[in-house]
Order: sequence, then structure tokens, then C-alpha cells
Amino acid sequence: MGRLAPLSEEPINEEDTRNCSRKGQLWRNWLKNQFPLLFNKKCDLKVLLSVLGCPLSPLSVHPTPSINDVASSAQYIIQHFIAATGCRKIEGTVKSIYATGKVKMAMAEEPGSSSGSVTVTTPAKTSQKGCFVVWQMVPDKWLVELVVGGQKVVAGSDGEVAWRHTPWLGAHTAKGGVRPLRRALQGLDPVTVAAVFSPAQYSGEKKISGEDCFVLKLSADHTELADRSDSTAEIIKHVMFGYFSQRSGLLVYLEDSLLTRIQSPGSRPMYWETTMGSSMEDYRTVDGVMVAHSGHSTASLARFGDTVKLGPVITRMEEAWTIDDVVFNVPGLSIDCFIPPEEVQKDYPEKNNVNWNSPLRHC
Repeated sequence: MGRLAPLSEEPINEEDTRNCSRKGQLWRNWLKNQFPLLFNKKCDLKVLLSVLGCPLSPLSVHPTPSINDVASSAQYIIQHFIAATGCRKIEGTVKSIYATGKVKMAMAEEPGSSSGSVTVTTPAKTSQKGCFVVWQMVPDKWLVELVVGGQKVVAGSDGEVAWRHTPWLGAHTAKGGVRPLRRALQGLDPVTVAAVFSPAQYSGEKKISGEDCFVLKLSADHTELADRSDSTAEIIKHVMFGYFSQRSGLLVYLEDSLLTRIQSPGSRPMYWETTMGSSMEDYRTVDGVMVAHSGHSTASLARFGDTVKLGPVITRMEEAWTIDDVVFNVPGLSIDCFIPPEEVQKDYPEKNNVNWNSPLRHC
């Protein structure tokens, strides 16, 4: 799918201008024409699945630190998490994971526009229900199938390339190489959580939902951001924060932010920022390992820049999920289960690379 054309700065439909008696109505009509992504309800499900369906971690998996590597505050927190989840006992013995669950997604209601910004509202919050299944082979092979509202999204990694298939875009690879599935970091796979956060920086303490937490920060560096950028879309930052309970040691909240600068030839630069926060709940033991069995995510997609005169245009969405079943060491699962689609095999790595989180590819 091609990129959206640059947006004009003023309403350009003269007939609509003559027929509209109020400036507010004219402005809203213009917004509908310029931002069909945010106003077209037929597009809501595509936005939900593009943003919430199968986003990736900012960083690749790093080896889990040695039990003696506790030289920093961050490593003390990771060791506490490893002990709290019991995942040390399965490290090296568990080669694969299988999980199934249910999701409920919706465009979030807005109370109205805040001062200095244009907030897109929805008259009612209609949930879309669905289910998903995840297969994973340690360390970097995974496959997820997500079906919501009759639409199916499939994404995977064979250890060399990550890819995604949607009904509206077909199959395409992800820029920036193989990274873990964010859904696995939401308390589903403690071993991967520990590995991903092993190079994190300690970022202080914060209270989340009444829980005192230690905060660890991950940031994609300049080289990683450059690998995920192209001539018109520059990834400026991708950061993730993990909030680990001081009381239990468990990961209770995950927050990340992705900022992209878009500039087509002859146009002014525009910025898209996707932010997402996920709370993890209902930790239960599976073969002696603590796994989060439910949670809730909220996300916002903001567009801002010189051409958005009234401030950023924002749409918000949310997801609730539950885990039905988790199995370690899945019988019969092999590397053949993670072979990419034929069209991806023909094109990677030189062609068809896109940024999954790019808002220009939602619809």
C-alpha cells in the first residue's frame, strides 16, 4: 500500500464551503475528509489490529544475565523478577511455548477536546471480540494468529526475519530485524521478559495502581532506529518502560512510545506518536512458573506538526485479554512451523520491508 498524499492545510472543497453555514461544521467535514483513518468506522477495526494486534519490542533479545551479574540496580530487579516468577527452573529446559487467549478491542470514548488540541471522539464504545494463539520456540522463533471481528492477522519470525500478514496489506517483512512479540512480554513469557530487560537502565520508582514499583527503561539506539527508517519515515525514538512490583517482584505494567517523523518530497514534516500501556494481572503458576493470565492495554495514536493548526489529532483505543491455556514444550512443534509465507521468502531482506507501527499503513 502506498503512503498517504501530503495533507493540504486548508479546506479545498469550495462547494462544501458554500453549503456549510457554520465554521465548526465545515472544520469537522474537512477533518473527516483529511483523516478518514480516524472518522471512518469501517476503518476502526484495521486501526485496532494494526496498533494493538502484534506490535514488537523496541529491542532484540539479549542473553539472560548470569545469576552473579548483579552489579547494577537494574540487575537486582531482574534477579528479583526471575526468582518471583520461577522462570530460572525452565531456562534451558523449555524449548517451546504455546498459548491461547481471548481479546476484546474497542475505540476508546473521549470526554471531548482538550485545550489546544483536536481530539477525535466516538459516540459509543463498541467492542470487537476475538481470540488468538501464540507458538514460540526459544529464542527468536514465534508465530501469532489473531482473529477479531472477522479479520485475521498473522505474524511470525523464523529467527532471521519478522513478518506480518493482514487482509488489507498482504504479507510484508518488518524493518529492523527480528524482535520479540510485545504480547509475549505482557507477562506471558517470563524468560523473554528477563532477557529483553537484561540491558535496561534503572529509572527510579513509581506507584502504579497503588503498587510501588521499580522502573526499568529500554531505548533503541541510533543504529537500531536507522535500520527501521527509510527515506520518508524516520523513527526518532522507541522506548519501553517496565514496572516491577517492589512487593512481589512481578512485572505489573509495560509502557512504550514510538515517535516517527514523516516527510514526503515538497511537504512539511509531520509526526506520528504511538503510545501504549499494558497492565498485567492474575498471575498463576504453570508448571511452577508464574504467568499473567489477564490484562488491559490502552493506546493512543497522535498526529501533530505545523499543518495541524489546532494541535495534535488523537485517537485512542483499548484492549482487554485473558489467557485460556499455556503449555511448555509443545509436542511436534518444529522450525518448519515458522517458515514465512512464500511472498515474504521471495522478497526479504531487500524488498517489502515496512515499519509495522507506521500509522500510514493502518488502512
